Amino acid sequence: MVSLDIRQAKVSYTKDVDHGKTTLTERLSGKWTDTHFEEIKRGITIKLGYANAAFYKFKNKQTNKIDYTTQEKGPNGEKTELLRRVSFIDAPGHESLMATMISGAAIMDGAILLIAANEKCPQPQTQEHLMALEIIGCKNIVIAQNKIDLVTEKEAQENYKQLKEFLKGTIAENAPIIPISAQQNTNINYLIEAIEKTIETREMDLKKDPVMYIARSFDVNKPGTKIQELVGGVLGGAVKQGILNIGDNIIIIPGTQISKEGKTLWEPIKTKIIGINTGDTKIDSATPGGSVAILTSLDPYYVKGDALRGNIAGYENKMPPVWHEFTLKTNLLARVVGELNKTEVQAIKLAEPLMLNVNSAATIGMVTQLGKDKVHVKLKLPVCCTKEDRITISRTVGNRWRLIGFGNIE
Repeated sequence: MVSLDIRQAKVSYTKDVDHGKTTLTERLSGKWTDTHFEEIKRGITIKLGYANAAFYKFKNKQTNKIDYTTQEKGPNGEKTELLRRVSFIDAPGHESLMATMISGAAIMDGAILLIAANEKCPQPQTQEHLMALEIIGCKNIVIAQNKIDLVTEKEAQENYKQLKEFLKGTIAENAPIIPISAQQNTNINYLIEAIEKTIETREMDLKKDPVMYIARSFDVNKPGTKIQELVGGVLGGAVKQGILNIGDNIIIIPGTQISKEGKTLWEPIKTKIIGINTGDTKIDSATPGGSVAILTSLDPYYVKGDALRGNIAGYENKMPPVWHEFTLKTNLLARVVGELNKTEVQAIKLAEPLMLNVNSAATIGMVTQLGKDKVHVKLKLPVCCTKEDRITISRTVGNRWRLIGFGNIE
């Protein structure tokens, strides 16, 4: 962020259900990210959650070695050095919510792959999440072997062997594996050290026209707020390139769905940036590196219920194209990811519906034409992206969406 004189990185989590990811997020940031009613009721993450943390290092008085913490002082009152601020996205682990998980991971600089030490590794969703990270090109990965407090040392070592065997030949083969207990706050300092050494803050490209991926949109006004006290809608997400400033006039595309002369159209939305936050900190400008919340002059009606999720914000006439259909050059995997019986990926069929993820957007594409290693699809929801952006492809296997490949617009 321009107003901060330190580096800031974005990190996402990916895991199986109830492996302790949200608890770990709280340990690192002090924030519980499952706040939606259904999340609390069911004990799983449904929507993307956001939290910020500050990483510090210090010389531990007891060990006389460099140690790491999220606190402004060490455990024995040691003076600390601020390293950087890190934004976390708490993404769903349930296989039926893979589209949300991929949307979150696509805007991140790195990922923490969370594994439960008290379960056999890998679980189906662990396979699927790791493949998704590989497809979207996320190379900076740290493995957190959680719940070591629930197993014996022998069981933890056996789980570690299973994990190493699973990671062999993957993008995370050489990723550091840190045994932790998020519940007992054990080894969190070693996890921070691994994140610092593995997940670097990417170089900021500030000269390009700004582009922001919108992963959330919401209304912060409480019921009963007086009209004169209402504030505009909020956009949550990450800036890919350029700088967005308070006072900028921006456009949001593809925009909102409207009906005109019996046809369904998508109308871009114009608005003005009123304020910018990262966590609880107000800033003047948003740059690549960290999740941000953009307060706009929009009528809150437009943002409720994540209505603008998957849209892109930036300057008018300086945005990527909007696609209602396209030809996709495909790269199919050998096997369906996440299936226990290792189902082979069959060729894509005519009229087959596919789940397509690009950046923070998810849409259904109906296959209208087939070619050699390519398909033409008509989209249920339009997307805004470049031809260079990688698109992940999922199909229904049984009654669930399963990852089968990726592609680029031809």
